[in-house]
Amino acid sequence: MGLLLLVRHGQASFGADDYDVLSETGHEQARLLGAHLAAQGITPDVVLRGDMRRHRETAEGMLAGAGWDRPVEVDAGWDEFDHLGVVAAHPELVSPDMGRREFQRVFEEATARWTSGAGDAAYPESWAGFLGRVRGSLERACGRAGPGGTVVVVTSGGPVAVAAASLTDPDGDPATTARLWGRFNTVVVNSSCSRVVVGSTGARLLTFNEHGHLEGETLTYR
Repeated sequence: MGLLLLVRHGQASFGADDYDVLSETGHEQARLLGAHLAAQGITPDVVLRGDMRRHRETAEGMLAGAGWDRPVEVDAGWDEFDHLGVVAAHPELVSPDMGRREFQRVFEEATARWTSGAGDAAYPESWAGFLGRVRGSLERACGRAGPGGTVVVVTSGGPVAVAAASLTDPDGDPATTARLWGRFNTVVVNSSCSRVVVGSTGARLLTFNEHGHLEGETLTYR
């Protein structure tokens, strides 16, 4: 049976000029995760990552923390959706001085509108397009993991939530998938790990959002 580990990147730099950079906490989260996985005896055959800076920096920190010497391959299908573009298309504008809690409220409203398919032309990438590319990457990663392999994917909260929703209810209609995605996406912890087992009957979600390696100030959602 194969094992696929889906890792959300460490904390990015909310409110900074360049969001796509790990904060100091994010770097520490990546190292802690690597040490945690190595202590569990996990050694991947390959590490896959999205093509964003926060994915690269998380993968580097994770490998350093684990002491792994493993190949790292880029699959841009694991990239996050353009959350700023989705929020910008929402009727309620985001102010520069908006705090994390207020931004989260607007973000959830904006993504709910996006996943409903309303105003697709206003978005840099449609919900259906995002769903399709992440599912394609998930299928490829599962193919690398099974049978008997171990693959670690470093990605973002949105793609992790797509995988969780798709595996929880593979036959769900679009509205069900969008609803599940919304529930998963709001709770994915930075540097958390979700496990997918790949067997003869396909891929199944074993655990979601593991974060036992984090505590105190290293436990963050944004």
